[in-house]
Formats: sequence, C-alpha cells, structure tokens
Amino acid sequence: MLDEGWESIVTELANVPDLELEKHFEELVARYQVDMSSKCTVLVGMDTRKSSPLLCEALMTGISAAGGSATNFGLLTTPQLHYIVRCVNTDGLYGVASEEGYYNKLASAYLRLTELTGQSANYQPHVVVDAANGVGALQLAKLAPLLKAKLTFDIVHDANGVLNYQCGADFVKVNQREPQSVQPLKPGQRYASFDGDADRIIYYYQNSKDGKFRMLDGDKIAVLIAKYLKETLTKAQLADVKVSIVQTAYANGSSTIYMRDVLQMDTFCVPTGVKHLHRKAEHCQIGVYFEANGHGTILFSNEVNERIKQSSSNVYAQQLMHFIDLVNETVGDAISDMLIVESILNSLALTIEEWDELYTDLPNRLLKQEVKDRNAITTTDAERKCVTPAGLQAAIDQVVATFGTKARSFVRPSGTEDVVRIYAEADTQDAADLLAKKVANLVFDLASGVGQKYQL
Repeated sequence: MLDEGWESIVTELANVPDLELEKHFEELVARYQVDMSSKCTVLVGMDTRKSSPLLCEALMTGISAAGGSATNFGLLTTPQLHYIVRCVNTDGLYGVASEEGYYNKLASAYLRLTELTGQSANYQPHVVVDAANGVGALQLAKLAPLLKAKLTFDIVHDANGVLNYQCGADFVKVNQREPQSVQPLKPGQRYASFDGDADRIIYYYQNSKDGKFRMLDGDKIAVLIAKYLKETLTKAQLADVKVSIVQTAYANGSSTIYMRDVLQMDTFCVPTGVKHLHRKAEHCQIGVYFEANGHGTILFSNEVNERIKQSSSNVYAQQLMHFIDLVNETVGDAISDMLIVESILNSLALTIEEWDELYTDLPNRLLKQEVKDRNAITTTDAERKCVTPAGLQAAIDQVVATFGTKARSFVRPSGTEDVVRIYAEADTQDAADLLAKKVANLVFDLASGVGQKYQL
C-alpha cells in the first residue's frame, strides 16, 4: 500500500550490501532533501506464526538502533494495524488508535445500524467462521462478546492448527469446496472463511434445491454492497451520489454486467493488485473495490461524508452514517467485511441463497504455464490485452471467438516467478476448461513454454 514514489526507494535500500547501507542512505537523504530533524513513530503488530516474536523483536531493536521510536501492539490482524495507523495519522478523527478502539467502533456501528433497521424475520443472526488457524480467530473471539445480542459466531480453525492448511479463504476459492472441519454443511447456514491475516473473506453455503456447495466470492460481495448503497442512497434522497465499482480482469464477467446494466453503475478495470484498486476508488464519490479472492473495501469521499451528515434527519442517512463507521476504509478487512455483509442481509431481508441468485457466475478456469522468461510477456488495457510476444493476442482472440459471445480469456505474467497465468470464461465449465488449456498452449508455443503442453 506504499505510494508508488516510495517503491523505487525501498527497492534500492533492500538491495544495497550491508557495508554500503549507511553511505547509500546518506545519498538518499541528500537526493530527496529529507528533513532528518523530524521524528516519526513506527507502529508494529504481529501474527500467530512461531517466527513472529523473533522478527518483531529484531524490528523493534533495529528501530531503536536507528534512533527511532516504535510502539508494539502485539497480536493484530493486518487490517487492525492499518486501522490504528490511520487513527494516529488523523489525530484520532478516524477512531481510537488501539485494538479496543477498533472493536468498539465496529461493534457500536453494527448495533446502532441493526437498531435502526430492525431484525428481519428472514435473517438468522449466526455465522460459522473458518479463521484459517490465523490471528483473525483470536481477534474475532475478542469482538464476539460485544455483538452477541445481535450476532453470534462459531469459530473453527481457531489458531490451534497449521496456518491455512486445508482451510481458509484461498483453499475455498481455489478448490471450490468447504474445509473438512465444517462438513457436512447445514442447509440455510451461512459459512465464511478468512485468510491467515484476516484481510480476505469468502462466503459459502449448501444450496437447498440441489444440495450442492455454492461459493460467494469478492465479486458477489461487491454486488451486494453496491445494491445496498444504491437503494439506501435513493431512500436518503441522495440518489445523485455516484457509486462506482473497481475490479480487476479476474472479476467474473457476470458481476460486471449486473453492476453495469442492472444497477447502472460505472465500472472500472485496473491492473491486478490492491494498490491499483484502492487508488482508483479514492477518485470516486463512493468507490467499492473487491478482488475475486475476497479482498476489498469501500471508500467514501469527504464530499459524500458531509452530504450524508447534512441529511442526518433522514433515517436512511443515519443508517449510512453507521454503515460508514462499520467499514475499514484503510484496506480489505475480513472482520469488517463480514459485519458489512451481515448488516446488509438483515437490512434487505435476504437469505444467502437470494443473495447468490442476484446473478449467475460464468464458469471459469485459472491455469498457469511455465515459461523461460516471464518478462517476455507484456500487457496493456489493465492486463486484458497481450502486447508481446507478437502474435499472441491475435491468436488468443481467434480461439476465444470460437467459444461464443460470453467467452473471454487473457494472460498475464506472474510478478514473482517465470510463469504466465491464464484466465478463461465461457458459458459452460467444460468450455471454460478447454478454452483455458488452448490459450495456455498458445502461450507455450509463442512465449517459449517450459515443460509439457496441456492435453486437449
């Protein structure tokens, strides 16, 4: 989440040999005319992994040796630390800069919002949460007592097992099935999985009609939030406030069509990476961004905040004020996002099946192809079009055209390893699988693939 201007600087520092570090640092200070008399404080948190205490101690010692000051908040989720940093940097205007301040802000917002909307007869206030054996399990357990009058949780994978092993948001998303610990799924029950540091969330349930597993990922969450905001803004007589959706190329095509054509909202596509989504959302009146993996949040402009406050005599504007307090605007936050979803389902009187039925995902497949040099692959148009090697995009377009009007596929190089990631959508799962394999084979042929081609 660093500003891009800092990325080249920290990359320089990370690659300087230890014996040259001091000299290089002095050169950077002179180059950027840094005022070394100004002081800063580093805020530190850690997770539940065995390596965390030692790493935390090393960090605190390093900050002290450099003449800096630091505050160690101990065990925190990544979003909790982001929240505390925001509170400090806004002199408390965003909230109380502590773990307790985080819990109190979310719980108070949820309870007040539920008080205004009432408890829907269609809503069952209970969620089974797979916390991926991560720090989110401990933190949700601390929040739960503050909410028990209106919402309760069963927490599984509660930090006593191996982090993310056979559980967690990524496991559910990739395998498209529930963790074994929650089998068998109970009809009508809502389930949610966090990732290890609790900045992502995926919902799922057992469909009552066919008994099958159904997953609601970041795209589904974004649609639910967008629908709620549009309806509530209209009731608050603020229908002219624009809600915009920011996605990546991995967003399911059906979600984009629903938000653009049914909800009639502006949709934007940016390159993969939370920093790109967040920065685009900052330029919207209300920007809703989610990656398909379940990482996302909502940003409200200062102008919109003021307009909602000025309309506070309207009960729906009051709901929006509490809703804003429920949102962690600093970064994606599994705990905050879960409370957002739960408050909306109650407010709109939706079951999880009715939420899922707002639109139907297009079947899709994600593959990867090893190549000799990932840097040979370059892209444009938010990574949806391949520029090099020459001829690859034209070949992809030709193959996609044979799979019907709903089909699409794109390729992008990995940021960390010599592989190319291939994404494909089509009107059936078999077609999506076949399209992905054909495009992967094109990458193999035209981008110096390594290993074996996919069998068709």
